[in-house]
Amino acid sequence: MKRRDFLLDACIACTAGLAGLMTACTSYHYVTAKMVTDGLLIPIDLLKPAKEQRNFFIVRHEQLRFPVAVFRLDEATYTALWMQCAHQGAELQVAGNQLVCPAHGSEYDRNGKVTQGPAVRDLRKFPVSITGSDLFIDLRKARS
Repeated sequence: MKRRDFLLDACIACTAGLAGLMTACTSYHYVTAKMVTDGLLIPIDLLKPAKEQRNFFIVRHEQLRFPVAVFRLDEATYTALWMQCAHQGAELQVAGNQLVCPAHGSEYDRNGKVTQGPAVRDLRKFPVSITGSDLFIDLRKARS
């Protein structure tokens, strides 16, 4: 193979790989919640795009140090996880049905259970309920 052909093939392969990576990076659905006395309130209408495309969304609020990942387990059941690694406190990333720590590689399932170390503690998990037309994440009742 000539050098020119090799470089052309390599550039095409890299371009295809970058296109896939860019699509993956933009596939998160972020929701800004309203902070109420006991937790976070999210209008169900904001979740419709997430329901149609994926089984999770990420909740942010300016008063929270870390975001909260909310996984939809079925049509009316959700689990909310604090996106801070239990190992050394790095912010986690969603990868499919799990959360991954970019710092040291710890992995957690969508229920917050450690599936790969070095972390040994599960993630903080918050109760989620649906009240009327809102999804409520109760920040008072965190559990590991």
